[in-house]
This record gives sequence, C-alpha cells and structure tokens, in this order.
Amino acid sequence: MPNDETGKVILVTGASSGIGALSVRALARAGHTVYAGIRQIATRNATAAADLTRYGTDHRVDVHAVELDVTSEDSADAAVDRILAERGRLDVVVHNAGHMVLGAAEAFTTEQLADLYDVNVLGTQRVNRAALPTLREQGSGLLVWIGSSSTRGGCPPFLAPYFAAKAAMDALAVSYAAEVLPFGIDTAIVVPGAFTSGTSHFANAGAPADVDRADAYDRRHQPLMSDLGKRLAALIPPDADVTEVAEAVARLVAMKHGTRPLRTHIDPSRDGSEVASAVADRIRADFFRRIGLDSLLTAGSSL
Repeated sequence: MPNDETGKVILVTGASSGIGALSVRALARAGHTVYAGIRQIATRNATAAADLTRYGTDHRVDVHAVELDVTSEDSADAAVDRILAERGRLDVVVHNAGHMVLGAAEAFTTEQLADLYDVNVLGTQRVNRAALPTLREQGSGLLVWIGSSSTRGGCPPFLAPYFAAKAAMDALAVSYAAEVLPFGIDTAIVVPGAFTSGTSHFANAGAPADVDRADAYDRRHQPLMSDLGKRLAALIPPDADVTEVAEAVARLVAMKHGTRPLRTHIDPSRDGSEVASAVADRIRADFFRRIGLDSLLTAGSSL
C-alpha cells in the first residue's frame, strides 16, 4: 500500500540554489530526510553544500548534499544508490534541475538546444530510471516536477529554447502520471510563474552562441529585449515570494496518495497558464474515460 506517513526520504535535483535549495529546506523543516542533489560539490558548489550542512546543524533537520549531475547516467545512479544504502528506501523525487537561456531563438545553435534538453528533459529521465525501480517495488512514491507557466501561459519571446524544453518536460510528466499510478506512485506538477527575484534564473541565463545573428535581432528588437526582465517584474506584486513554490512542494508531499492535484500553480503574474491547463487537463481526463482508462486517473488528476 502507498506510504502516506510523515518522515519521507526525498531527493531534490538542482538543489544548489533557487527553488531547489528552498524546497530542500522547506521539506526538511516538515520533518523529512532530504538529499539535495548538487553537482560539483567539492569545487564549484562547495559553498552551497557547506551552507546546507550548516543549515541542518543550526535547525536540527535531516539534510544531506549528494553529488548529482543530471546530465550523467552514472551520477544519477550513484546518487540514488547512496540514498538507498544509507536509508533503505526513497519516497519522493523532486525534478527541479534546469537551466534558462535568454535571446533570439535563431541565434542559438542546435548544440545549445541539445544541451538545454539534456538538462531540462533528459535529466529527469535519467533520474527516473535510477529511482523508479525502487519506488515501483515499494508500491508507493511521488514524482514532483517543477514546471513552468510558459508551457501554456502567455509566454514572451526571446526564451524559446527554455520554453520548448519545459513544454517537453511537462509532456513527459503527464505521460508518466498515468503509467506509474498503478504502482502506487503519484505525480504532481508544480507550475511557477515568472519570479524575477529570489532565484538566479535570469541572472545566470545562457546567451546565444551565434553572436552575429544575435546582434541582428538585438538591433531590430531593442529596447524590447533588454527590458524583458523589467516588463515581467512589473506584472508581479511586490509581496510575491518564490518561497511559496517550495512551500507548495512541501504541502504536496504531505498529502495522501490519490488526493494530490496534477498541477499546482504559483503564478503571481497571472499569465493565463492556470486557465489553459485546466481546460487541457479536463480534456485529457475526459478522453481517458472515453477510452476506458479511468483507472489511470486519481481524484486529483481528474480535476
């Protein structure tokens, strides 16, 4: 039977900063054992790992940094193997690892798009393949996917490769939801809007490699492109706090199997994603019923 007890063992990917780091802390405060998947713990992200250890000591919570590069199958396997060796089980995977790029779509090389898909889409597949055999054998578990309102909302231009990758990840999550449900595994997609503060998404966004083509678009679209961050920020209420996303993750983990909604929107900019998703998900549920797949819907996922 699915395990709905408190004190779950949780892996959060992309947990060095932003929503990932906030989710690790929110989940730990809720009483869970949390492994923060961080790449290059000994070098590039040594400070983040040290901060996490300090947080665990100061707040007396059970948090651990685990080396995890989602672009490496060996790394994903090793991270899950370590958790299982130390805890004997794994209950929740939070797919948060991701990277953003900013610029004209044409100016990004195909290799850049492939790299972005590698992190945002294929990374979830590597971690799922490492974790799901255990969750299936246990007969319980939860996959939480940190998506984006851009998948169906009023997405602006100059973020096309990132939006495309997020849309692909969303499609993967929806298919997984039906396929893993008979094993007692729930799916929850958290849909943040365009938070322009509290994360390093925009500050660390990648740029197009084809400088000549980027310049051609820059000349035509200035100042629209340079002001994009300000335009998005103007839609967001001053009291919007990205920690709401982490708290939503913690609430979903605390819910009982079968009651979790398929999507949870945290979108202060109100870009329309919640409205569009409600229609799309209702159509999906209706289609499942028409073809006799009712058993692959939960009370939450059929809303």
